[in-house]
Amino acid sequence: MKTVRIAGVPEHFNHPWQLAIDRGGFKAVDLNLAWTAVPEGTGKMCQMLRDGTTDFAVILTEGIIKDIALGNPCSIVQEYVSSPLLWGIHVAANSPLQSCGELEGKTVAISRPGSGSHLMALVYAKQQNWKAAPVLKVVNTLEGAVTALTEAQADYFMWERFMTQPLVDQGVFKRLGECPTPWPSFVIVGRNAYMEQHPEVVAQLLKTINATTQEFKQLPNIDATLASEFQQKTADIQQWLQLTQWSQQPLSAESFEAVQQELLALNLISKPLTYHQAVKS
Repeated sequence: MKTVRIAGVPEHFNHPWQLAIDRGGFKAVDLNLAWTAVPEGTGKMCQMLRDGTTDFAVILTEGIIKDIALGNPCSIVQEYVSSPLLWGIHVAANSPLQSCGELEGKTVAISRPGSGSHLMALVYAKQQNWKAAPVLKVVNTLEGAVTALTEAQADYFMWERFMTQPLVDQGVFKRLGECPTPWPSFVIVGRNAYMEQHPEVVAQLLKTINATTQEFKQLPNIDATLASEFQQKTADIQQWLQLTQWSQQPLSAESFEAVQQELLALNLISKPLTYHQAVKS
């Protein structure tokens, strides 16, 4: 049985992986799937792919395309979540800031450079036509953002709005607005060196996870299960399930190009890739 290392954020999007592990789906295709939860997010997973401490990752589309363009030797093997990621824009509950228009030039907490919280802060600033760029404060994790905002080390923080809902309910954060990604949110990516050595693994991996995501929304009491695991209200999970669409398809050339053009416009990459340089066919 071949051990395959894969990394992803410990969020509801990735519950299908744990479900497939628990059901023995990967063992049925002779894979021992070793899952690593990475609360630091995309920037940390890009580093793990680069240094070979994971073989695959479930990662934000814009973050990995940026890192592949900057030399990360890996490839996108499939779209994972085709729906946009809905980023909440948060300030501390006691912050005097009352609207997103007041955030121009302010300090934004980010998990790390190259993370989704970093890239989407820049995307949002561009969408708002702000002249003053946000100041960046690295906080590593959601818990670090709580500290940074409550201690006034940063002014605002962007994170997936349903995962931050408990903090809003508890009066830790105040949500000023939302910003959906203009592209599919998550992809599955693998290290090129690993996939060249084990070409059969990709098909086995995708076959198992795709079978799980196809039926995921129809599972009995899945809303209650997720609400319990992620300390969410069932009504919020039900809304999230309605908005979220898992994918079993390749990332399209159109989606790839939409992300790349945004990265070029933000000067986050300087040289464009071809579709086949980033996406495994």
